[in-house]
Amino acid sequence: MTKVINATFNRQQGGFTLLEVMVAMFIFAVAGAAIIKTTSEHINSVGKLEEITFATWVANNQLMRASLLSEKTWPPKNKERGSVEMLDRTWYWQQEVQATADEDLKAIIITVGNDPEYIGSITSVTTYVAKSNG
Repeated sequence: MTKVINATFNRQQGGFTLLEVMVAMFIFAVAGAAIIKTTSEHINSVGKLEEITFATWVANNQLMRASLLSEKTWPPKNKERGSVEMLDRTWYWQQEVQATADEDLKAIIITVGNDPEYIGSITSVTTYVAKSNG
């Protein structure tokens, strides 16, 4: 009878225990969730960066327009608003003119967003324009 008991204890294991399999599955699940979260954050940040870049292009275009108009009419218009189509999107911009210490120099701030009510903004760009002597 002792020989039969010893024979069962000497047999080698042929696989993983349930606990080992569950720990491995947990590790893979945590790693997979981390990869998915990182990928999602990267995709969101690329979209936000694209939106900021496009809004900056719109703001720079409006600054150039305001700069050119200030050569013809002085002082530049304050609280001007408008919308423009660019890259299949409607962008809403507003212009604010601020006085400086020099009467012949004005600060023009263009704020761009995608809300028609001008609540919140994506970017804001500032330039200074001088009164032309001509």
